[in-house]
Amino acid sequence: MKNVKNVKHMLGLLTGVVLVAGLAACGEKGEVVNYKQGKYQGKADTRPYENAPSTFAGSKWTAGDKTSWEVAIKQRQQAQNEYNRAE
Repeated sequence: MKNVKNVKHMLGLLTGVVLVAGLAACGEKGEVVNYKQGKYQGKADTRPYENAPSTFAGSKWTAGDKTSWEVAIKQRQQAQNEYNRAE
């Protein structure tokens, strides 16, 4: 009887150790990033009109030309206007 209690006790301890080790292995260790206050460290953004036109229909503008980009955006907005589409 005493031997059975020892085996159950050892089995319980072994299960606990395996569970703790398993949870410790799930911890995420990655590269530590130190951010500087007030300094943007990502890539610089471009203005929307400096990009090449996308492939959807009706978006034709020349890259870098702000007025042609604005015209293309206004045309796209008018195409989405329900009052214009209902006629």
